Amino acid sequence: MTEQLILRELHSLPESLKLEVLHFVQFLKQEKTKEVKPTRPKRKAGSAEGKYVLAPDFDAPLEDFKE
Repeated sequence: MTEQLILRELHSLPESLKLEVLHFVQFLKQEKTKEVKPTRPKRKAGSAEGKYVLAPDFDAPLEDFKE
């Protein structure tokens, strides 16, 4: 049903617009076949070891919450 509707609409277009439709279909096919590449490398567990040091009193109660 959808193909018939598309073809019916396509036949009613002028030749210049048919060419644009062809280019759009080719663009869609090209985008669909592109391989999705990761934008950043995979994370590795433990790779930040030794880069950060916590204060010795990190777990101590905060002064702001004492009453």
